[in-house]
Amino acid sequence: MSELPRISLKPEVTHFLQGVFVNQEVLAAVGHDQADQRFQKLLTCLSHPPSYTCVRASTHLAPLEDIRQKLGEELKKQMCNSLTEEEEEEKEKEVLILTHPRIPDVLLLPVNGPRAVKQLGSEVVVGAQCGSAVLRGAHVFSPGIIACPKYMKAGDVVSVFSDTEGRCTRGATSFQGTKVFVGNGVARMDRSSIFATGEPPKGVGVQMVEPLYQSPSFDGILPGLVFLQNLPSVVVGHVLGPRPGERILDMCAAPGGKTCHIAALMGDQGEVVALDRIRNKIGRILLNAQMLRLRSIKAYCFNSVQAVSSDPAQEAEGPPYPAESFDRVLLDAPCSGLGQRPNMGTTWSLKEIRSYQPLQRKLLQAAVRLLKKGGVLVYSTCTVTLEENEEQVAWALKTFPCLTLQPQEPHVGAGGMLGAGLAPEQLHLLQRFSPELSWDQAGSADALHSRVDTDTIGFFIANFLKN
Repeated sequence: MSELPRISLKPEVTHFLQGVFVNQEVLAAVGHDQADQRFQKLLTCLSHPPSYTCVRASTHLAPLEDIRQKLGEELKKQMCNSLTEEEEEEKEKEVLILTHPRIPDVLLLPVNGPRAVKQLGSEVVVGAQCGSAVLRGAHVFSPGIIACPKYMKAGDVVSVFSDTEGRCTRGATSFQGTKVFVGNGVARMDRSSIFATGEPPKGVGVQMVEPLYQSPSFDGILPGLVFLQNLPSVVVGHVLGPRPGERILDMCAAPGGKTCHIAALMGDQGEVVALDRIRNKIGRILLNAQMLRLRSIKAYCFNSVQAVSSDPAQEAEGPPYPAESFDRVLLDAPCSGLGQRPNMGTTWSLKEIRSYQPLQRKLLQAAVRLLKKGGVLVYSTCTVTLEENEEQVAWALKTFPCLTLQPQEPHVGAGGMLGAGLAPEQLHLLQRFSPELSWDQAGSADALHSRVDTDTIGFFIANFLKN
């Protein structure tokens, strides 16, 4: 199946992650061979896109089946506009869009790949982040282009490669270093425009016509009715369980996908406070809320570590807030992001990878203080390490006796991972999306159905009740 190399990591990071997946508790349970095999599968699957593209449907605005039908019509138009001659006979086929049996606002589109795509002589090199976006259906936007042929003109057919190690010099005419082929496309800009002095140009630089992985582009498709979001990120909103009339805090909210989902789940009745410390991201949250016609969201530029007011009588509308101000709190914490897919390479050092645990604990302390008694706190990350996931749960339970783990609904991922000293019944209450486990599944209908829930990004969810 693998057409892409394993994720490129610094040796110290690879060694660290191997220690995570081949820890003493895991060794005692399954042995070295099985533990290491799982780790090796992780390194391979992280560089590949998930098997399904997930979109969250705005069921607060229209029934799911209506959105599904409209999406199918829009994607069929897109498909007919981009077909090659060999694919013309396929254009009458319906676009396959699946629903999820347990998540009522999700639509799933199978990803076709890896496909047999022939590399061309003319090469465009893009950054690793841009290359990953192409593998999930995006076109190449001009800021992502690092190198291209000296005389490239709009209309030229080119092969697109991802610079996985970040070593290509911007403006180069060629690159002989480590690069990964992601598909073929048509240049929509001249080289002179892409690398012009002054403000970099915007817009599509290369329109992908033969991507290695075929997935729809959602640029401009049904804005307001569908929202591109990874399956585990949708699960988070349902686990939080917002109800109409409640006051809910999203502590690290940008770009606002989970914030908007929370508001939609509570019927836009109540108040959803969204905080983020980066000012230019607040506009994105409010723009998404406006696009989805949600009025219950209030967004503020604020550091959530400092979101607890020292004045219990404070009545100001914005942050900081008095203790026990919120019925539910979502802490989708800043993290090392090692569960993101596809990710063909990261240049982060081990020090950078391990820098998030102290910040996460400061945020957890603020979250517990801001939560009302009897309230729900959901903690989530998009990484695979123990110290940002299960170890944080063990620390929180020890530090805050008022917290207890609760069941999650829906629970479609695996349980927690051994290695943090948690009891089996506690691990069972956690939800870890482990994409490497999906690579053991093939063939049967049950296996394919299960793969929808497992072949996702790497993700972690813990659900606490404040007693």
